[in-house]
Amino acid sequence: MAETGAVTTFGQLESASNRAAQLFRKLGLGPRSHMALVIENRPEFFEICFGADRAGLYYTPVSTRLSAPEIAYITSDAGARVLVITDEFRSIAAELHAQCKGVERFYMIGGQPEPGYESWEAAVAAMPATPVADEMQGRDMLYSSGTTGKPKGIKRPINGDPVGTRSYFVDNGYRLYDYSPQMRYLNPAPLYHAAPLRYCMLVLRVGGALVIMQHFDAEAALRLIEKHRITHSNWVPTMFVRMLKLPAEVRSRYDLSSHRVAIHGAGPVSSVTKQQMIDWWGPVLFEYYAASEGNGMTFITSQDWQTHKGSVGRAIIGELHIVDDESGAELGTAESGLVYFGNGQPFTYHNDDAKTKQAFNDKGWSTLGDIGYLDAEGYLYLTDRKAFMIISGGVNIYPQEAENVLIEHPKVADVAVIGVPNEDFGEEVKAVVQPVDMKDAGPALAEELLAYCRQHLAAIKCPRSIDFEEALPRHATGKLYKRLIKDRYWGNRTSRIV
Repeated sequence: MAETGAVTTFGQLESASNRAAQLFRKLGLGPRSHMALVIENRPEFFEICFGADRAGLYYTPVSTRLSAPEIAYITSDAGARVLVITDEFRSIAAELHAQCKGVERFYMIGGQPEPGYESWEAAVAAMPATPVADEMQGRDMLYSSGTTGKPKGIKRPINGDPVGTRSYFVDNGYRLYDYSPQMRYLNPAPLYHAAPLRYCMLVLRVGGALVIMQHFDAEAALRLIEKHRITHSNWVPTMFVRMLKLPAEVRSRYDLSSHRVAIHGAGPVSSVTKQQMIDWWGPVLFEYYAASEGNGMTFITSQDWQTHKGSVGRAIIGELHIVDDESGAELGTAESGLVYFGNGQPFTYHNDDAKTKQAFNDKGWSTLGDIGYLDAEGYLYLTDRKAFMIISGGVNIYPQEAENVLIEHPKVADVAVIGVPNEDFGEEVKAVVQPVDMKDAGPALAEELLAYCRQHLAAIKCPRSIDFEEALPRHATGKLYKRLIKDRYWGNRTSRIV
C-alpha cells in the first residue's frame, strides 16, 4: 500500500483467499452464487475477490461513492447473498442492512461491527487456509447503466473451468504488455472499476508486484514510480492532465527510467495531452478501447498512434465492423456508423433480456452504441459515445439517473442532463432545466435543485451546475433533441475532444 507501506505477501494472499473461499462455502454459497463488496483500496479487497474467484462465485465490487439506496439496488438485482463492507462506511451501515433485502449475511472489516454485521476478520480466521474441495474459476459481475438509467450487471459465463485457467485476458497481458513475474505495477485508481480490478488481479496471477494508491495524487504517483522502480501502470486521461499541470521542476524531479508500459483507456484523451505525455515519458503509452462487457478490444502503441493520431487502434479481440444505424448495412472506409465487434466474447445483461438483445444484430455482432469509422488500415476512430453517456475523469456517468431525480422536483417542468467540457476531467455534468415558472429561474433554484439531487444520488452523478431555458427542444412525439443542447456547449469541438 503506497501511503502506509503495508505489505501483503503471496503466501498471505494465498492463505487469506483460501479462508475466504472456505467461509463462502460454509455460508452455503456454491459455484455461480453471488456476493458483493463495498471496500476502498486496501489489501482485503484482493483477499475477498480472489476468495470468491477460486470458489467459482460471481462477485460485484460496488462503487464506494454510491449512496445506500444505490448500493441496495445493485445487491438486490445481482442476487448477492453476502455483503462485505469496511468500517469506512459505518455511517450508512444501518441503512444498508435495512435496504439490502436479498442479503443473508453482512460483514464489516475493521473495529467493532455495527448491529446486524459480523466481523469479517473473526469469521475468516476460524476457517482453514486450504483450498475448498470444489474449486472453480469465478468471475466479476460489474454494473453498468441500462436504457432506463438503472445499473445493469454485465454477466459473462462461468464455465466450470479449473482455477487459474488461462484466458484471453491473461494472454493479452503477456502478449501486449510484457507481463512477467519481474514486473512492478502501479495502480492509482479505485479498484471497483473494471480496468483497475482486472489488470491488478492479472498482475498477481502472473506473479508480479502491485503498488496500490489509496487515492490518486499527481506528484505522489511520480514519486512512487521512482521509489518502487515501477515498470507498468494504468491511467485515465484526467490523471495525465493533472500530472502535466505540475510545475516543470516537479515533473523533472523524479527518475522514471524504469517505467516501460503506461496503459490507458476508460475515456477520451485529447491529441495534445497524449502527445505531451509521449514527449515527457517516451513511447511507453499503450491505449485500448474496450468495455466491461468484454465483447471486443482495440489496441494501439505510441509508435502507431504517432502515424494514426486520434485512433484507438485496431481490433485484437473480435472483428471490427461499422454499421449504418438505420439500414443495418456495413459501411466502408471512412464512413461513420455504429461500432460493432464480431466473433467477440459472449456476455449478457443480468435480468435484462431486452437490453442484451438490443446489443446484438442479426449477424451476432455486438455494439456498445459508440460511433466511429475505420481507415484503410483498419484503425478505429471514435467520433461519439453511446447514448450521451458522460465520461468524467474516466468514470462513466449516465445522465438518465439525474434526469429521473430532477424531473420529480415540483419546480421542474423538463430537464436534460449532459456532459460539457471540463479541462481537468474531459467532461463534467450539467443540467439544463425548464422550470415550471421561468420567474423562479436563478441561483436560488439552482442551489435547491443541486441539493435535491444530492439527496438521492451519489455526488459524482449530480450536476455541478444548472442552466435554465424557457423550453427544451422536443419533437412533437416527445423525443428530446439532446444533441442540439450539447452543441451549444461544445461549439466546434466534439465530445471526444480529438
